[in-house]
Amino acid sequence: MVPPVPNRLTRNEFLCGAFVVFLCGCSRDMRSYQNFIGGEWVPARSGRSYQNVNPADTREVAAEYPLSGKEDAVAAVESAGKAYGGWAAMTPVARGRILSRASQIVESRKAELAETLTREEGKTLAESTGEVQRAIDIFRFFGGLSYALGGQTIPHDLPQQLLYTRREPLGVVALVTPWNFPIAIPAWKMAPALVSGNGVVIKPATQAPAMTLELARALAEAGLPKGVLNVVVGEGRAVGGELAGNPTVVALSFTGSYSVGHQIYQQLAARMARGQMEMGGKNPTIVLGDADLDLAAKLVAIAGFGLTGQACTATSRVIVEKRVADAFALKLIERAGAIKVGNGLSEGVTMGPAVSKQQLAGNLEYVDIATGEGARVLYGGQRLTQGDFAHGHFMQPTIVGNVAARMRIAREEVFGPVVGIIPVDDFEEAISVANGVDVGLSASIVTRDLRKAMLYIERIEAGVVKVNQISTGLALQAPFGGVKKSSTDSFKEQGAGAIEFYTKLKTVYLDYSL
Repeated sequence: MVPPVPNRLTRNEFLCGAFVVFLCGCSRDMRSYQNFIGGEWVPARSGRSYQNVNPADTREVAAEYPLSGKEDAVAAVESAGKAYGGWAAMTPVARGRILSRASQIVESRKAELAETLTREEGKTLAESTGEVQRAIDIFRFFGGLSYALGGQTIPHDLPQQLLYTRREPLGVVALVTPWNFPIAIPAWKMAPALVSGNGVVIKPATQAPAMTLELARALAEAGLPKGVLNVVVGEGRAVGGELAGNPTVVALSFTGSYSVGHQIYQQLAARMARGQMEMGGKNPTIVLGDADLDLAAKLVAIAGFGLTGQACTATSRVIVEKRVADAFALKLIERAGAIKVGNGLSEGVTMGPAVSKQQLAGNLEYVDIATGEGARVLYGGQRLTQGDFAHGHFMQPTIVGNVAARMRIAREEVFGPVVGIIPVDDFEEAISVANGVDVGLSASIVTRDLRKAMLYIERIEAGVVKVNQISTGLALQAPFGGVKKSSTDSFKEQGAGAIEFYTKLKTVYLDYSL
């Protein structure tokens, strides 16, 4: 239960989409948000609300939100349905101009939004600033892409015949987004959905919905017609369940856990609606015996401990040839020791807290499970509770050695700053271990051997493949998605190809010989 806010303002004094400053021992921002439905800021129909706290200091309430349910989701879908026709009738270029204007509005508020993101989700200010910039760039990219949206002309085998395709919007689409990239992922789903001409309903994760609502505010200010975009904050089962089951929703894009994604996909399949599921990974970095070990340790430290390990593409297992495993471990320990854990708003901090008490408990439990199965903690593994850490969800960056491929720490997604080292005999075993899980999102290899690098590219079972690079980090202009249980893999996210999920293709035959 979140503690009440001292000197709390009444609901009538709150400004949705804006913020008010009040005193709670010191001056800071207190924000209260509402749903964005039909171009208006409205409370949950139940009148219920909840509060999020700063994961770096749980004494600080980051914001208050509506705790919405099925009725709010229904209203949002109806709103999107009513607005869809007029929005779809606009040219892609006209729609793209609104996205471009929104990117400028977000850019003008980058510093403010980055601080808000850090207070709510916990990542460092540098990481938050980079993520806000990514959202700006995504809106800018799809705004520009609007000039190239359309089909293609196909040569016909008969004279005086025109054969071509048209790309058209689907209708009302739903988006369900996670808390770990609370502005980037909503942006990379929203932008192609909107520029394609769809009506959109988005449900952000309850742990960090502020950024989605701020994007909605920027789009409204940029001139987005009322009702085209709707944001509903609330319970996953009630709101998400309605979006998955509502017959007006013709497609749903989801990022989150496999268990939830699988359930949503089954609901969509039952009514033959389109689904796009991105569901995490257990991403390996292979370190071969010929590798630059300083580079390998640097890459693993960035990809494993950056963003507090709370990225679906984070390196969580390092598969290392035995002849260099000890030397690599020492270098990674040195890198982990240089990480400064703390409040992401504090200068010099390079790793923030876990997003929640529950997430922290899960991270620490996996360390206990690993040691119980015979692994050994080489560095970290403990919660931080002294001094400034006392009121936050902090833990040490953690390295676990003597990990076997059969262990849970080697097979299950932890989603925290916990990296397991798996020693192997050779390249062949490394590939076998890397592919020996039921997910395949991102994978990396560190080697100077070009032949083995090329064989790895051919044989690794992953949707994103890196050579001498971190497993995290994505180019917005390139396709993104996984294989196996990481993704439905029928449609990719990001890049120009993201448009395909949000459009239908119509083939036109025209005879002008008459």
